[in-house]
Amino acid sequence: MLCSILTLFPEAIRPYLDESILGNAQRTGRVRFQLVNFRDFTSDRHHSVDDRPFGGGPGMVLAPEPIFDAVEEVERAYGPHHRILLSPRGRRFDQRAARELAEEERLMLCCGRYEGFDERVRLGIEWDEISLGDFVLSGGEIAALAVVEAVVRLLPGVLGHEESAMHDSFMNDGQVDHPHYTRPRSFRGLEVPEVLFSGNHGEVDDWRRQRRIELTRQRQARADTARDTPSQDGQEKS
Repeated sequence: MLCSILTLFPEAIRPYLDESILGNAQRTGRVRFQLVNFRDFTSDRHHSVDDRPFGGGPGMVLAPEPIFDAVEEVERAYGPHHRILLSPRGRRFDQRAARELAEEERLMLCCGRYEGFDERVRLGIEWDEISLGDFVLSGGEIAALAVVEAVVRLLPGVLGHEESAMHDSFMNDGQVDHPHYTRPRSFRGLEVPEVLFSGNHGEVDDWRRQRRIELTRQRQARADTARDTPSQDGQEKS
């Protein structure tokens, strides 16, 4: 897989990509990361990528030209990509989306900054708009790294054990994973459940399955409570 990341801060992204699972995936040839600074596609001597918004208002807006030029140059060199725009308007990223994206040969992720993109970036280029959730970041780099890691770990041969990803949270009917324990058996008064020492694989599997169900229900109950709790202005959260 080729992942092309369009960003104003490639130096902030590269160290994370070169470590741990993502670094190993690169070294084994499972994935290749290409960091593209769309500031390199500017024509003025200051390499300006943003400007004041028409109509007034605070902040600066990313101009369309450098982004259009960067997208076109990358695809001219490497072929069409599945293009992802990190955006609060986008569909909520989840494990299902990660599995879909893991089927792609080439991904392009575009990271915003400032007040966002000139609307013509959305209108003139076909994107899969993706959001991590209803909160604000200063830029799309952290979101891009989250998407990339969730996707790359699903590629064949990336994880040390082929079944590891299949037991992750949300991979089985949307359930969270069961609890995990290791040595020591007793730690500060907290004990490892006895069933894990039974040697009975059927009992262990049953315990893990029940814990997944219970933890998923608890998570859903917390989400329902948060959704039904009025916000400070008296309006219900959406």
